[in-house]
Amino acid sequence: MRNRSRAPLGFLILAGAILVSAPILLAAQQGRDTGASRPRPLPYETRDKTLGVVTCASSLCHGSMVEWKDAHILQNEYITWSRVDKHARATLVLLNAQSRKIAKNLGLSDPAEKSKICLDCHAHNPGSASMGTRAKLSDGVTCEACHGPAERWVASHAVPGATHAQNIAHGLYPTDQPIPRARLCMSCHFGNADRFVTHRLMGAGHPRLSFKLETFSQIGPSHFRVDADYEARKGKWNGAKVWAIGQALAVAETMKVLTDPNRGRDGLFPEFVLFDCYACHHPMSEKKWTSSGSFGGRSAPGLARLNDSNMLMLRAIMHVVDPPVAEEISARVVAVHRAIAGEGALATSAQALGAVAEQAAETIASHRFDDSALRGVALALVDEGLAGHYKDYAAAEQSVMAVGSVLNYMRSQGLLANVRSVNQGLARLRDPLSNDENYQPAEFQKRLQEFRTILEGLPASPQVSHD
Repeated sequence: MRNRSRAPLGFLILAGAILVSAPILLAAQQGRDTGASRPRPLPYETRDKTLGVVTCASSLCHGSMVEWKDAHILQNEYITWSRVDKHARATLVLLNAQSRKIAKNLGLSDPAEKSKICLDCHAHNPGSASMGTRAKLSDGVTCEACHGPAERWVASHAVPGATHAQNIAHGLYPTDQPIPRARLCMSCHFGNADRFVTHRLMGAGHPRLSFKLETFSQIGPSHFRVDADYEARKGKWNGAKVWAIGQALAVAETMKVLTDPNRGRDGLFPEFVLFDCYACHHPMSEKKWTSSGSFGGRSAPGLARLNDSNMLMLRAIMHVVDPPVAEEISARVVAVHRAIAGEGALATSAQALGAVAEQAAETIASHRFDDSALRGVALALVDEGLAGHYKDYAAAEQSVMAVGSVLNYMRSQGLLANVRSVNQGLARLRDPLSNDENYQPAEFQKRLQEFRTILEGLPASPQVSHD
């Protein structure tokens, strides 16, 4: 268990370090701060033909060895992807000893590198009918896995005067928009109706997934420049919104899985990947159960606890964005917990919470996150822990990544004074998370109190709109 949870903390350390550096690694995986309520088909779901990375690799397209001068597009995007982006090597992971062992443990008829259950996330795998002659699964998670199959837009996007809206109309996936972007990234890093890292996969040896959209975006290699031209075409980026929307959609997707008989159960048992790992994975001598759950609802001994870490993050966000909705989320989550304990209809309570979370994503996308709102969200995240709601490792882990994302965005906008003390405070917050098996909620709560003192001492900044 310990080894499975350390990868996300590596990301966490990098995310914290970003606060001290002058440039942000991924200065802005930018996007328009509005999303569509009707989900757009994800790149693997469309019927457009995938042409392959070679289509983008020419030195006159996106394969230049150096950035072009006086150009709005860097033109070296393929080189960045192929050399330093882990997405380009996602399929190679399927060839290693751990992947072979996972495939063997699962009893797969094919090796990992040929099995759909693995390729769906470790490659762009829309199906053979949609793969062009030069497209290869061995290329990994390619340009078209994120930007959409290029059949209809590859020629038109290079025409002088072509607009971003026109490119999207021709099939380009709108990664600049937070809600579509969140749905895309989460389809692999969290899961959706077509692909999900189940408890059975984890039991076979797959690492535990711990995903937070904005943190993972920040540590990825940037392959574009955010300038006036970019903002004119695609709008301004708001990392805090991207993180918040990701939390809302994670809650909504969890509720869908919980109530889907094809995904929410594994034989006689529920799908345990939705529950808190450490409620079961601890020595029997440890008496960890408490009568009160993280949302104040009644907990029952002997029951697996739902992993509600994303729900805690969403409640903290909505305390600032829309307080009545935060209260509704609390009530809905308690109802779900009670239904899991056999007190109420799970389908009804889960669907109600999922609907609130989906609407919250839309509300967040249109909310004006000024300095006051950003500080309020950071403090609300800390206060959730001070109220005793981060008793589980997963919730504490999410909270530190969350606070780091909010403060990192504030820093990027010139709204964060005394970065050094903030960074030191974040480092101390991370310390109790260095070993998941030895996590002590009381020690983490103590660090949260220290960190709150740091936040309270930060001077206010001029009010600036970040719509």
